[in-house]
Amino acid sequence: MNSESIQELDRLPKHLIVLGGGYVGCEFAHMFRRFGSPVTLIERSAAFLPREDADVAEQVLGIFREDGIDVLLGALVQRVEGVSGQSIRVLLQTPSGERTVEGSDLLVALGRVPNTEDLNLPAAAVETDSRGFIQVNDRLETTATRVWALGDVKGGPQFTHVSLDDWRIVAANLAGGNRSIADRLIPYTLFIDPELGRVGMTEAEARRQGRRVRVARLPAAAIPRAVTTGETRGYLKAVVDADTDQLLGASILAEGGEVMAVIQVAMQAGHPTRPCGTWSSLTPPWPRD
Repeated sequence: MNSESIQELDRLPKHLIVLGGGYVGCEFAHMFRRFGSPVTLIERSAAFLPREDADVAEQVLGIFREDGIDVLLGALVQRVEGVSGQSIRVLLQTPSGERTVEGSDLLVALGRVPNTEDLNLPAAAVETDSRGFIQVNDRLETTATRVWALGDVKGGPQFTHVSLDDWRIVAANLAGGNRSIADRLIPYTLFIDPELGRVGMTEAEARRQGRRVRVARLPAAAIPRAVTTGETRGYLKAVVDADTDQLLGASILAEGGEVMAVIQVAMQAGHPTRPCGTWSSLTPPWPRD
C-alpha cells in the first residue's frame, strides 16, 4: 500500500509493517497503533527524523516506543515476500545482523518521484535534476523562457500550503511583480499525537551557519493545558540568535500545528525575544555558547 491506498482500508491490520520513517510513515504508523494494530516502523537511516534536532527526535522516538511501536533504525530492506493484506515477510540487514519481520500488511512510505518522465521536457528546454524535479530559480522560472513550475514537481517541501504560495508567487510575477521564494518561512506539522510543529532553523542548522545561539527548552508537563488535557508528554524548544535576540526557529511537540502560525507571525514581524522567568528557570538561563 501507499499513502493513498491505505486510506481505503475497511479493516484493521493484524500487524502493519511500515517502510520509511518520514512524515507519511510516522503519521500512519502512529495512527494505526492508536487504532490498535501492532506496528513495526522500518527506517534505513541510523538517525530517527534526521531533519530535526537530535533532542527533539529523541522525544518523538520515546513516545513511539512508549506507545508500542517497534522502531527499527539503520535497517536496510533486502527482500520482501508475500502479499499485503495476507502475509508479509521483510528480510532486513540491521546493525546487529539479519532480521526478518513478519506482518499482515505493508505500507511503503519511501518518498515520491515527480511525474516528469513522459513530458519530453528537453524538447522545451526545461531542465530537471538527477531525480527528475524541474529546476527553477527563486522566482519559479524554469530554464526555458516564459515557462514556470510550481508545486511538488519543482522539489522542496511537498506541502499543500507551499504549492498554494507557489501559485501566488507565479501569479504575481506574471502580472509584472518580483516575488521570490528566497527566505520563505514555512511552518509544518508532523501529525502524530502530540503533534510536532516546526518553523525556521533547527539548532543544528544555526550552528552550521556559525551563529551564536541561545536555546530554551520546556517540557510539555509544565504547560497547564497539557496537564488539564492529560497529555503531558512533549517538548518545546526555541533557538534564538544570541547577538540580535531574533528568534531563529522553534520546535513544538505539543499541539505544534496550532502554535506554529503564531510563532511564524512573530518571526516575520521581527520581534526580538526576551527570556521569561518560566523558561529560563527550567533550563540553564539562556545559555551562551
